[in-house]
Amino acid sequence: MLTAHLKALIARELRALAREIEAYPDDASVWRTFPGIPNSAGTLALHLAGNIQHYLGAKLGGTDYRRDRPAEFARRDASRSELRTEIERAISAADQTLRRLTERELAADFPEPVGGRIIRTDEFLLHLVAHLDWHLGQVDYHRRMVTGEAGKIGAVAVTELSTARPA
Repeated sequence: MLTAHLKALIARELRALAREIEAYPDDASVWRTFPGIPNSAGTLALHLAGNIQHYLGAKLGGTDYRRDRPAEFARRDASRSELRTEIERAISAADQTLRRLTERELAADFPEPVGGRIIRTDEFLLHLVAHLDWHLGQVDYHRRMVTGEAGKIGAVAVTELSTARPA
């Protein structure tokens, strides 16, 4: 079922985001910015965690999460520990929602217009994964610029996919 794959992908990407945040040498370096690159890794982590908690948790899962999108882009003081907590909350929201989502709900319109458009839920959830991946790549490049380290952190390991098994 699509929901099992989405659950695995979203959890994998969010765990990778947590590993990226942990790979920074200190809390301040997560918030460093560069000319022409206005979003720090901390900003992107808050944005991604808020995005998943809002769309999957609140809109599809019925949680009481209240998103403050402007704050996701304005805040500059969260510790790496606080960022990991928000990432864990996003993983939990995705897991709880996707575990119970039905095929009928997937085929229905998403319960809220997005960008002024009505979108089917299944397609919008695929968009959320692509959005998450886009920003995860930005965080990876940001970490490399801050630390000077080009090493991999196992960001998108195929071993974490829901159907992965030895060949």
